Amino acid sequence: MGSALLSDLATEIIIPVCALIGILFSLVQWFLVSQVKLSPERNGLSPKNNKNGYNDYLIEEEEGINDHSIVAKCAEIQNAISEGATSFLFTEYKYVGAFMIAFAILIFLFLGSVDNFSTESHPCTYNKSRMCKPALATALCSTVSFVLGAITSVLSGFLGMKIATYANARTTLEARKGVGKAFIVAFRSGAVMGFLLAANGLLFLYIAINLFKLYYGDDWEGLFESITGYGLGGSSMALFGRVGGGIYTKAADVGADLVGKVERNIPEDDPRNPAVIADNVGDNVGDIAGMGSDLFGSYAESSCAALVVASISSFGINHDFTAMCYPLIISSVGILVCVITTLFATDFFEIKAVKEIEPALKKQLIISTVLMTLGVALVSWIALPSSFTIYNFGAQKLVKNWQLFLCVGVGLWAGLIIGFVTEYYTSNAYSPVQDVADSCRTGAATNVIFGLALGYKSVIIPIFAIAISIFVSFSFAGMYGIAMAALGMLSTIATGLAIDAYGPISDNAGGIAEMAGMSHTIRERTDALDAAGNTTAAIGKGFAIGSAALVSLALFGAFVSRAGISTVDVLTPKVFIGLIVGAMLPYWFSAMTMKSVGSAALKMVEEVRRQFNTIPGLMEGLAKPDYATCVKISTDASIREMIPPGALVMLTPLIVGTFFGVETLSGILAGSLVSGVQIAISASNTGGAWDNAKKYIEAGASEHARTLGPKGSEPHKAAVIGDTIGDPLKDTSGPSLNILIKLMAVESLVFAPFFATHGGLLFKIF
Repeated sequence: MGSALLSDLATEIIIPVCALIGILFSLVQWFLVSQVKLSPERNGLSPKNNKNGYNDYLIEEEEGINDHSIVAKCAEIQNAISEGATSFLFTEYKYVGAFMIAFAILIFLFLGSVDNFSTESHPCTYNKSRMCKPALATALCSTVSFVLGAITSVLSGFLGMKIATYANARTTLEARKGVGKAFIVAFRSGAVMGFLLAANGLLFLYIAINLFKLYYGDDWEGLFESITGYGLGGSSMALFGRVGGGIYTKAADVGADLVGKVERNIPEDDPRNPAVIADNVGDNVGDIAGMGSDLFGSYAESSCAALVVASISSFGINHDFTAMCYPLIISSVGILVCVITTLFATDFFEIKAVKEIEPALKKQLIISTVLMTLGVALVSWIALPSSFTIYNFGAQKLVKNWQLFLCVGVGLWAGLIIGFVTEYYTSNAYSPVQDVADSCRTGAATNVIFGLALGYKSVIIPIFAIAISIFVSFSFAGMYGIAMAALGMLSTIATGLAIDAYGPISDNAGGIAEMAGMSHTIRERTDALDAAGNTTAAIGKGFAIGSAALVSLALFGAFVSRAGISTVDVLTPKVFIGLIVGAMLPYWFSAMTMKSVGSAALKMVEEVRRQFNTIPGLMEGLAKPDYATCVKISTDASIREMIPPGALVMLTPLIVGTFFGVETLSGILAGSLVSGVQIAISASNTGGAWDNAKKYIEAGASEHARTLGPKGSEPHKAAVIGDTIGDPLKDTSGPSLNILIKLMAVESLVFAPFFATHGGLLFKIF
């Protein structure tokens, strides 16, 4: 079978070095963003000969906005948004921290009881001739890796939120110098989050593996089984971050839009609107902190799924460390590729006009995918033996290194296809969204009908892309191939997150420009950045959902193997009841999250109306609204409402596995995966299309759009209603569903030893 060209020592150096390069690059980007000063001094406005330096000064003077009070106002608004976001996350983390401790204890007790808390070594699960470390050790190490994954996930979300709130006002101020300058600040800030998350996820996982190896030694089966807790920790925190953040942001958004735009006919982000600060805080806690934790969870789980299968294949049996770390080396090369890709957006090319923004972001996806394909080919050649065996449902399957390259490659390119299809259905540059906008002529009802139809239709191509990825990767390398396809899709996670985080930062920048009373030209520039950001956010959600489907299937395969199930037969009653109940769970979960947003928005609407009706001079701009009350409504509602959906997802595998057994649980996992992916894609794209249809009418960039506008017209009001309905779909229910399907699968895998030993109590009784 041969051995890898890359030595174990080289592997031990490459992985941490690449992670450190990612962290260093993010710090450099942060330093460059920090050069934009949030102080009234005339920083960098004196004539100078560097690129665009002299022109910047002239533009500022020409706009007549070189005013100290405006810069100070931007700093004040940024501070309010930052304080609101930090306060919410700390409140959320207090509750989530209590859950983390309770669930960690549960993991230890359940897994420790597999062998009655024995400290004796036992025969290995897959190779009875060898002795493995006691179950108690696996219980303890799984608990430790769960806590480590949870802390990394929380850290990823929190750091992302801090950089986003640091950069929003700086993006606004740079918009005074031109759209290109503002774009670079927003994109660099997104890159800080992307690289910190990718590098921290890789580094912490690598450190955990090496620390556990000190105890486990040659028992790689036990070592990588305990590492699965890392993925569970990451995803469980992501669930609460996504649901809590999603409820917060949409309660504020819906309340601000319905009263402000529809009833009072005032612009978006108008400082007279009491919900405007809560709305801008929500962008950071939902779209930034939630998305960061979500994609970190996907990355951690796909790595864990690949490592678990590899540990019982020839890589693990022969203790081939370099081949074993193939998933981590792919992620390491991904960081280097994303560094080069980012430079194309920030340094190699300069954006001079609004129409160049969206193509620049799309080029990021294409460049990173092409470069990563070359990187994967190189890694597959030097880090893998020419042929090896992969564990595949009880048998060892012979695989060649080029076949594994194709598995990663098919996932990588499927991600790009899903991204571009999502863009086609959610960007107002194409006919689907323009058709939705046109349907607003006859009112909100036709807008809703067209939007729903668009969402359902947008599922077709992504599902075919996922199906082809599954078929190709499974044919070549079994469940390991599927895990690697998922990792391929996530290998350019740093660039994907940079593009995704750019959207909310631009959105906040526009809000700050409006609240600070900056000129109409500045607002047009930030709106252009925001419109491109809306589409890229939809692309990011497409990636997250596509990768979640592959990750979930890979984890499902690892669970089935670990639970000792040879085949999952849907014709047996035990499996079929699981299948049909599992398919129902995403609907139950969506109902909970949608209703949570609705009830929180109801309170917000009532509060905003009350302030407009009872505060004298508010509508005339003579009095200041009570922003704090609206922030409190969103915070209290999201903390209270995130618990039931979270409990549904976390308790379902435990209850089903314990009382109904592993076969019914396998049906639950398959059912929730199949229905969850469809609902998630359609919900995200429907919401994205409604949002951009509204922006299409507001911008009035084409003759067609001008016939529907301007702001305040009947078609515009219909578009705002559609956007408001779509808000919880695209930012709460849709994105949270991909965590549901991943989290139930990884939780089942972690608890598989317990379910296999003690599960199915009801069937044992009857």
